[in-house]
Amino acid sequence: MIAARFRIELPPETWILEISEGVPDATFRLLAGVRADATAVELGEVTHDDPGAVGDAIEAHPSIVDYEQLAVEDGRGLATYETTDTGLYEFVAAASVPVEYPVLVENGWYEFDFVGGREAFDRFGAGLDELDRSAELLSLVHGDDGTGLLTDRQREVLNAGLREGYFETPRECTLAELAAALDVDKSTASRVLRRGQSTIVAWYLTTADRPSRGTDR
Repeated sequence: MIAARFRIELPPETWILEISEGVPDATFRLLAGVRADATAVELGEVTHDDPGAVGDAIEAHPSIVDYEQLAVEDGRGLATYETTDTGLYEFVAAASVPVEYPVLVENGWYEFDFVGGREAFDRFGAGLDELDRSAELLSLVHGDDGTGLLTDRQREVLNAGLREGYFETPRECTLAELAAALDVDKSTASRVLRRGQSTIVAWYLTTADRPSRGTDR
């Protein structure tokens, strides 16, 4: 079983991106949601000095077709709403993984937890590799011995980097040369490398205690 937390840029032209960037000190939590054909019905919470005003901005957004404020008190607002923005559900459906609630949103980014087996993690990682938006692995709280954490593509690119001397100091090949060896564009090689390295580092630092080597090379 693998448990991880990810942070991903919100898709462009979505209501939550516009609202969260417009109120960067607000915290949004998607507590529950279900997709119904062309819309999604969700239960959401906002934490802010003026949650009522943030709720009004959400209700006024063109993609919100129905909105009901359930509670506003002590810097917190709770509401149910229906939206035509279904990008989150399309992404998780393509990756064949369930949404883990709550989904946290702040200033143009969303964070959520993944809990699943190796195959599901591999599918999810492959989906992230295809995104043209920034994505970060924040933590990997359990990963057994670390096997199976990388997608096939990440493993291929990292192995190529090791083989071509990309990780040597000084480097024996540039990113452009590594991309050419893999027959991919430079931005793709960079994205897959970064996410593969992030996965390995997060696993190493957050699983078992590691003996200190005492010095850095």
